[in-house]
Amino acid sequence: MLTTNFVPGTPNWLDLGAPDVDAAVAFYTSVFDWDFRSAGPEGGGYGFFLRDGKTVAAVGPLMEEGAAASWTPYFHTRDADATRAAVERAGGSVRAEPMDVFTAGRLAQFTDPTGAGFAVWQPGDTVGLDVVMEPETLCWTELYTTDAAAAKEFYAAVFSWSYQDMPMGDDVVYTVFSAPGGGVPDDPGQGGIMQLAQQNRDAGSGSEWHPYFATEDCDATCTRATGAGAKMLMPPTDAPGVGRLAMLKDPAGAPFALIKGDPDRG
Repeated sequence: MLTTNFVPGTPNWLDLGAPDVDAAVAFYTSVFDWDFRSAGPEGGGYGFFLRDGKTVAAVGPLMEEGAAASWTPYFHTRDADATRAAVERAGGSVRAEPMDVFTAGRLAQFTDPTGAGFAVWQPGDTVGLDVVMEPETLCWTELYTTDAAAAKEFYAAVFSWSYQDMPMGDDVVYTVFSAPGGGVPDDPGQGGIMQLAQQNRDAGSGSEWHPYFATEDCDATCTRATGAGAKMLMPPTDAPGVGRLAMLKDPAGAPFALIKGDPDRG
């Protein structure tokens, strides 16, 4: 379970890289009960999604030539420069060198050995997201990867993650990851790792992280999203012991998921 009691290796920030920030803001504020606050002229187009005045995510323009719209999870670090070194030792690559964001904190962006982009946040004045696990906020992070074994080895080396493999039938294994001291005692997991099926890889799918947003009504939220231009990747589906979930792409192509948790879970 995600919490805002951030420790190294736990998700502590989330932002969207968008080709058109205004269009992204219009879409997400129509789907969720979110407001938007710009970071101001010095922010380079960056800004924050708020729910009831609390930061739940952020959005900014794409900064890399040829980059596709995507959500990027950030993981807590006490030392972004040390994490940079750990990433390179483990076979990852640096997309953006560690840099200070005024007095808010220090960030760096990386690509894991399987091709998935992620980032780290070293807190300054901004510790991280204000709220998670509530309706219309981040409640899970999930990596779809072309090589689950390599991904698990990499993130264990960088963040000291531990794993619990959960067989799902037909030789499919879902892996839940936990950072030391993260989560809550009876639910320490903060996200999952899933091997991409060969048919998805053959169709051109690559490694990428997806955020899950909690919802009180998965079907209704999906209807708002598709009505605002989202593409349905997986319609609302019941997952026993997990909840009702759906996967979509926003109008610019950034994937995200929705979930209404199973009240009987656990």
